[in-house]
Amino acid sequence: MEFNTKIKEELEGRIKGVEDFIAENGIGSKQLNKAKKVQRDGNLAIVIGGLITAAGLAIWALNRNNDD
Repeated sequence: MEFNTKIKEELEGRIKGVEDFIAENGIGSKQLNKAKKVQRDGNLAIVIGGLITAAGLAIWALNRNNDD
């Protein structure tokens, strides 16, 4: 059984290596990289927008309480 698990792990490692190579150099790899960059930039914009909104609401709430 130990021999079979070693073979299985070795084959899975090699398959993963081939998949990674294809993802980096295969057809559509440039488009995939562009899509990843767009997704990252979109996520950053959402996080920054949320932080600015939360800070604005906190400032508004503090100023509103000071006026009372």
